[in-house]
Amino acid sequence: MLILKRGIPVTVAVVVGLAALAGLIFVPALSDLILDWAGFLAATALIMGIVNLLSIHLKRSLAGNIYSAILVLSLLAVFALAATDEIGLTQDGVDSVFNMIQVPLEAALASLLAFFLLFAGVRMMQGRRDLATILFLISTLFFLLTRAPMPETLSSVILPVRDLIQSIVVVSGMRGLMLGIALGVITLSVRLLIGMERPYSS
Repeated sequence: MLILKRGIPVTVAVVVGLAALAGLIFVPALSDLILDWAGFLAATALIMGIVNLLSIHLKRSLAGNIYSAILVLSLLAVFALAATDEIGLTQDGVDSVFNMIQVPLEAALASLLAFFLLFAGVRMMQGRRDLATILFLISTLFFLLTRAPMPETLSSVILPVRDLIQSIVVVSGMRGLMLGIALGVITLSVRLLIGMERPYSS
């Protein structure tokens, strides 16, 4: 029983991972086939998750939970708009809902992020006052101020400095983060291929 529980999933994961890796190098058609299978399984898992979410919140909404009722109604309304868009009764209904609801919410969260960063810098200054904390607070204030409207004479001096910092410091930090992410993905992939990492066994 232990072999069936642990051995078979590890064997399947290692064989499929090695086949996908070999397909990327030697047989691209094999890799494309495995990726198509993975996309189909991911879509199936997404549908099952949506059905499970709908069933759970439908029971909660029948029990009197107003937030679950709003979620169920919103989910059904978007599905209905997608269906009417597909058959031609409406035009760009889902896009309109996305632009009227999702985009303003994302913009509001992004604007709050700036204040959260400033608040985090002030809290850091209260706890410790080292060079990194001071640089963090100064950079946050600087980029907040440079995003605000300013006179032409002032913007002609400050904006080139901001662009220079973005092109050198910010881009370098982003590239370092991307390299770290790539190395982490490679390490995790190797651990999965040799069977050291088994997230599917739990």
